[in-house]
Amino acid sequence: MKYVHLDSVEPGQYLGRTIYASNGAILLSENVQLTVFMINTLNRIGVTMIYIKDPNLADVEIPEILSDETKRLVMTQMGQTFAAIQSGKEFNSRNVSMTINTLLDEIMKNRDVLVQLNDIRSQDNQMYIHAMNVCMMSVLIGMNVGMNATQLKELAIGALLHDIGKVELLTDDESEDPRRHHTWRGFELLKSKREFSLLIAHVAFQHHEELNGAGVPRGLMSEDIHLYAKITAVANMYDNLLFDMSSGSRKLPHEACEYMLALAETKLDRDVLIQFLKIVSIYPTGTSVRLTNRETGVVVGQHRGLPTRPIIRIVKQDATDKVLEIKEIDLAKETTLFIEQVL
Repeated sequence: MKYVHLDSVEPGQYLGRTIYASNGAILLSENVQLTVFMINTLNRIGVTMIYIKDPNLADVEIPEILSDETKRLVMTQMGQTFAAIQSGKEFNSRNVSMTINTLLDEIMKNRDVLVQLNDIRSQDNQMYIHAMNVCMMSVLIGMNVGMNATQLKELAIGALLHDIGKVELLTDDESEDPRRHHTWRGFELLKSKREFSLLIAHVAFQHHEELNGAGVPRGLMSEDIHLYAKITAVANMYDNLLFDMSSGSRKLPHEACEYMLALAETKLDRDVLIQFLKIVSIYPTGTSVRLTNRETGVVVGQHRGLPTRPIIRIVKQDATDKVLEIKEIDLAKETTLFIEQVL
């Protein structure tokens, strides 16, 4: 599979990964042959990047931390939770807790898999996928810092619901009143759930605070920000840098990591960032790259602990697309070669 921009997709190519709606329903299934209508529809609903099948990469598997079944479960639960809040009803905290148990079990089994945020997003599902990814990354960081089972579950629930305040109609992040910011509204929603620890509510409350006191809604300094919130802040920023278009541009994974490192000890916690860099794939499998020797290829493998040194497959073809040569370059062994550009 290759991870490509929708603009470069041609009719007749095959979809490499299923696309889901916000309620977990399938919009387009893996292996469907794409038509002009399908491509135009994906563009209309806000999809920008998709996976496509490539016969030269048929053997390349992209490891997943969460199965499609668990992703659908989480997205369905998020949809039910947000719908309840929007209609002014109480959401079912027991169902949220059970969903988190399933998610935690799966993350535990696949904790050695590097994070690749490769779910296909649309305007419809992006809020739920964002919440799920922030939760997943936060849990992995929490494992790295040695949290126990109770702490991991609190962190997971808080991270999954960190933006729950955005669902409330009372939210207005542009208001001068900090109590109308989505972090404060989220705190008010979650602290009323007696089944949840108050620390869960503080994840929503503090995930936009900054170590230097310049954050919102209360301008807390580092020592007053809970570790759960510091972890969630890192995961939240990374996902936003990769996929949030509100800033006008999106960053590639390696660009996002560099940007975040520059914020260590001013906005983000340095120790949390160090653990974050251990769990993320800087050059995700399926990404097209150009090397410093001018050859272009696709990332087909990773080395845990060496995120900047993946395995690259080079496919040389003639003018008729006949394959002349296929070779792989392991950057962990070819120490004089580097990735020059992501294509």
